[in-house]
Amino acid sequence: MSNVRNIHFEAVGSYLRPAELKEARAKFADGKISATDLRAVEDRLITEVIRQQKAHRLPYITDGEFRRSYWHLDFMWGFNGVEHIELEHGYQFHGEETTKGSIQLTGKITGENHPFIKDFLFVKQFEELDAKGEYIFEAKQTVPAPAQFLAELFRGKNAENTRKFYPNTTQLIEDIAQAYRTFFQEIYAAGCRTVQLDDCTWGMIVDSDYWKAKVGTGFTLEQEALQYLKVNNLAIEGKPEGLTINTHVCRGNYHSCYA
Repeated sequence: MSNVRNIHFEAVGSYLRPAELKEARAKFADGKISATDLRAVEDRLITEVIRQQKAHRLPYITDGEFRRSYWHLDFMWGFNGVEHIELEHGYQFHGEETTKGSIQLTGKITGENHPFIKDFLFVKQFEELDAKGEYIFEAKQTVPAPAQFLAELFRGKNAENTRKFYPNTTQLIEDIAQAYRTFFQEIYAAGCRTVQLDDCTWGMIVDSDYWKAKVGTGFTLEQEALQYLKVNNLAIEGKPEGLTINTHVCRGNYHSCYA
């Protein structure tokens, strides 16, 4: 039987990136330091942010998402059949445009051997249990929701490439869900017991500016909502016993602007 704790507060788990981390990431992009050098900086700063989380008695600890350039895209790039691309425009937030990263399919989507498993194991070493074997500090993994992944595949001109590999949306939804199920199984096997799905799609589809951009595409709010609900539910279907999957519904955040 799973242990039950009464948690009255919980941090989302994404923290402001330290200047040193942003500088190291820029140096890596310019070829001035190696991937090993960058990871060493990440390890040290993640260790420090976990120390701070523990000092504030947060029941769930995370790596602050310090290994990511985006809260969502880095996870999507970790799936097989997905690559990193740059678009002509970023996301249009209220008052600011973001950087231009996105995703593109190179084949069918699968979820085995995701690089986030290794990242989780680094955080897991900082977990603490009490004398009864119950968590004092538990490592939580945050990932974008399956619906967010589906939405990104149809962002702007991404739809043209997506349709080359998935003319049928039903098959696409099934493959996304299966990739997530594979990830859930593998991270559970690595010792993870709590996964947080971060999801901006629900705020997005009720925003008037979003629908102005979708004019003429043939989509309706009801159709999109049902697809997002379907892919999310399929992904968590048959999850490992003892794995908690919860959702953080977010309005987006970029330099304190919202989407």
